[in-house]
Amino acid sequence: MFLKSFRFEKTRKLILVMFDLVCFALVSGFYFLTAIFIDRQFTYSKELLIHTVLLLVFVVLARVMLEIYAHVWRYFNLSAYTRIILSDALGGLAALVVIVAVSAFHPTFYKGIWHTVTIAALDALVVLMSRFVYHYIYRHIKRSLDTEKHKIPVAIVGAGQVGVFLAEELMYSKRSNYKPIFFIDHDPAKVGGRIAGLRVYPEDDRLIEFIQTQEVSEIFIALPRLSSEEATRLYEYYSQTKCKVKLYESPLLAVKERGQKAHGKLREFQIEDLLFRKSLQINHAESIRYYAGKVVLVTGGGGSIGSEICRQIAKCHPERLIVVDIYENNAYEIQQELLRAYGGALDLVVEIASVRDRERMNAIFKAYRPNIVFHAAAHKHVPLMEHSGCEAVKNNVLGTYNTADAAEKYGVERFILISTDKAVNPTNVMGASKRMCEMIVQSRVDSKTAFAAVRFGNVLGSNGSVIPLFKRQIENGGPVTITDKRIVRYFMTIPEASQLVIEAGAMAQKGELFVLDMGKPVRIYELAKNMIRLSGLEPDVDIQIKEVGLRPGEKLYEELLIKTELLTKTENDMIFIEKDTPMTREEVDAKIKLLTDAVQASRGDLNSDKVIAALRRAVPTFYDPNVVNRAAEESEEMKDACRETGATV
Repeated sequence: MFLKSFRFEKTRKLILVMFDLVCFALVSGFYFLTAIFIDRQFTYSKELLIHTVLLLVFVVLARVMLEIYAHVWRYFNLSAYTRIILSDALGGLAALVVIVAVSAFHPTFYKGIWHTVTIAALDALVVLMSRFVYHYIYRHIKRSLDTEKHKIPVAIVGAGQVGVFLAEELMYSKRSNYKPIFFIDHDPAKVGGRIAGLRVYPEDDRLIEFIQTQEVSEIFIALPRLSSEEATRLYEYYSQTKCKVKLYESPLLAVKERGQKAHGKLREFQIEDLLFRKSLQINHAESIRYYAGKVVLVTGGGGSIGSEICRQIAKCHPERLIVVDIYENNAYEIQQELLRAYGGALDLVVEIASVRDRERMNAIFKAYRPNIVFHAAAHKHVPLMEHSGCEAVKNNVLGTYNTADAAEKYGVERFILISTDKAVNPTNVMGASKRMCEMIVQSRVDSKTAFAAVRFGNVLGSNGSVIPLFKRQIENGGPVTITDKRIVRYFMTIPEASQLVIEAGAMAQKGELFVLDMGKPVRIYELAKNMIRLSGLEPDVDIQIKEVGLRPGEKLYEELLIKTELLTKTENDMIFIEKDTPMTREEVDAKIKLLTDAVQASRGDLNSDKVIAALRRAVPTFYDPNVVNRAAEESEEMKDACRETGATV
């Protein structure tokens, strides 16, 4: 298949070159015949023949250098036409330079130079016209042939460059099942006119009613750099038409190199598009350079965050990537994914191990000697950890302690703990255990290993998160269950969180607690309503939203402490360092002994009362959830979420 495509590409380019040679021969021949007919004194000299050959050679070379023959004629655009003009100008100029240079030694060689300039201009004009005529005929013939096909009529919001590119792709692509009917735009200069042959209508008070009178089945949003606030507004506004509303992700370039047509992507709206914050723009070129050539180990590497960290690290060209996970199915999935993507270019190792097993972790660190460790292994489900608190402490706290000790023992450069917003004034066992993990890494400021923790909120689409749960409930016909209509949470996508973790890891020095800016908190009730609407259904009409009450240990809101006066800025506007006085290593070790003794004392017991009691003594900020929830109405997080949605606390 590849060889066949390659041969076709070579044949196509050869045909283009031959066509241009014929055009040049016809232009120069016609010009000379006309010159002879008009001017009886005109003679075709040897010098003029050499000029013509030089012009032909330099013009063809310039066209090859500027990849004119890589373009597909039927997809020619302004950029391609400009390239032809530029290539012919450069080729003609090069020929003139040679002619003038030779004329310095042979003055007669200069004779007839203006004929050469005229031929160059005429040839460029003919080539441009040939491309334009072919382009025009192809499109109009194709459009007439396509009128017989059954295509879905659509309206396009945005009559700018992105919208026009989409319209032309829909009209002329063989793969298109859509027929654009009209544009919608705010720009008064465009409204009422025609762009790409389509009428442009304004987004005014009569628009929804107008669309409903037209044969429009779907509406495509084709606007560049769309903020989540604007995406939410547009989705809700155009959903009133009862048409399916989709987003168009435009390609970076209208035409790719090698003459391939670039295609954008039409997709359904996703809940990420409707979050009440701007999409995070992440640039971590410095981070990529930092991780290149390093041995990187990721605990919990098969989990939601851990696996995405592995994907991001793999892009950084590490010397070796070591995935450590206790759950072999997840480890196998990320292993196979990375092998498919990188093959032998990535030195990948997968080790099945529990961070609870101190000897096993020491053996792994001794064998691979990692430079950098991302510690993402943890139990994270709040209700389950309330019921099995002893397991939370063994896995989260003691597992972190074991891994940190192994990192120090075997000379790891940097150790990055993945933490959570639930560690801030925790009201549950999971949050308290992660706060204890933060204390462990913060206390090791005297270590040769640079320890740091990164704290962020909920991750969209991660295992056990609310998004997959809502999707399943909607697919089953409801109800969608929320614990409390007032509850708010911070959200971030898995790639955003992982990339910021990697960037923070490259900044780590000694004991920092990095806090990621998660934007504005989101009301879970609004999230549920938006997800129902995205499924084409109406909240509390087609799908009921049911309150089931707060779960054990659950807060109405989570805190990230993103308050400028309490945090130190970093080079990245989305990463801050919390101003926190760390405990000493001795103080933390005493707490670890307290928890270890409680775990030992609980052996044989199904309940975790002794361990939870010890955890409350070890983490002074471990509060009862009722205390925090009573003050929820006065919290900035709850007020921010309500301001964003216009709701009341």
